[in-house]
Amino acid sequence: MAKRKVAKADFKKALEIGRPPNIKKLFPNSKALIVSGKVVDRAMIAKGKAIAMAANGRNQFVIRGVLQAAQRANTPVIIEIAKSEGGAKAYCAVTYWNMAMLVDTICNELGITIPVAIHADHYGIKNEKDLAAAKVEIPTFFEAGMTSIAIDASHLPDDQNLLANISINPYIPAWAGLETEVGEIKGEAGLSTVEEALFLIRGLNAHDIFPDWIALNNGTTHGIEEKDSGIQVELTASIHAAIEKYKVSGAQHGTSGNSSERLRQILAKTHTTKANVATALQMISWGVQVNDYGNAILDADGNFSKVKGEGVSEELWAEMVAHAQSKSWKKGDYKNLNLPFENKLLSQPKEIRDRIVEQVGAFAYKMMTEVFNSRDTAPFAIEAILKANSYDLGPKVGRMEDPAEWAESKIIERAARLASDKGPAGKFDD
Repeated sequence: MAKRKVAKADFKKALEIGRPPNIKKLFPNSKALIVSGKVVDRAMIAKGKAIAMAANGRNQFVIRGVLQAAQRANTPVIIEIAKSEGGAKAYCAVTYWNMAMLVDTICNELGITIPVAIHADHYGIKNEKDLAAAKVEIPTFFEAGMTSIAIDASHLPDDQNLLANISINPYIPAWAGLETEVGEIKGEAGLSTVEEALFLIRGLNAHDIFPDWIALNNGTTHGIEEKDSGIQVELTASIHAAIEKYKVSGAQHGTSGNSSERLRQILAKTHTTKANVATALQMISWGVQVNDYGNAILDADGNFSKVKGEGVSEELWAEMVAHAQSKSWKKGDYKNLNLPFENKLLSQPKEIRDRIVEQVGAFAYKMMTEVFNSRDTAPFAIEAILKANSYDLGPKVGRMEDPAEWAESKIIERAARLASDKGPAGKFDD
């Protein structure tokens, strides 16, 4: 099929009207088309059965490689960072406050023209203290160029999750992409239910809050998969069907460790338009061997298998491993290498830096084109901007629920009637 192209006049117009106010203020002379997360979601919907990669930019090489892959695939992409990765207690040098600047700089340097959303992933709210802090903190990273956010109060009981989402919403720009979550990401324990998802989405709708995405605990974990339980496709499909009239797309977390075939089933059978890819891209950037769906391969001694001549230099990898061992870190703790080693990664010779970007890009491109079916969706994003004649695409639906039936007291009453098994505490914030 011939590649769909965007006319230069249409791109120029999209650049003029499609960049949100914070982006235009920060980067007034930029040629990078940084957009609301809503734009990316609408592009996937317009093509049908397409998923945008949401790449966790734990280092600058991941950002570069993914942007180049998206440009080649002609697909919008989401560059994101989670609260644990890039928040106030970050384990990465890329943060909520510098990611937009990095993306804009790299896009202009490389001539990237596909639409890019900047997403604050897994903004965790665990208690009242977190909620109060969020009302101060969230505006600061929209001031720094964020264009989309995931509010993750999934650690809380269902009524408190809904009430936290309602409470924080006035601090999120109406034009921004919005993700909500029901059920902590924790594998096969405490799986999300249709009733829980309906409760959250109906309650938000009654308060004129219309999320673009919902994330579920549908069987995945974050980080390195220890077993192959993976995504529960039928559960996901049943939840998406139940909330279909509310036009909330799915956000798939924990893709590393799930086979390409399972991800293709999510594509075919659900309304998923966003899939987070984090650990796989990090491992590839370091040169750790992964299988075809991004799970790290271990050697005979149970250690990460570093591929000679790929990723970082052998000398730097030895230093990284020694650092991890000095801290007694387990395999899942290696993510903490990102912050102390970012500058050492950037100081590698050009040929090594280039190969890191190339290898990240190759993996990302394959996922975008062979698994997520997002090739040539960039024109749909441009069309959505031009049709709206604005950076603000507005909600996909209007209010359908009666606000009087979703007052706080009734929310608490309704939640008490939910049959809910949350399982043990999960790993929801990363």
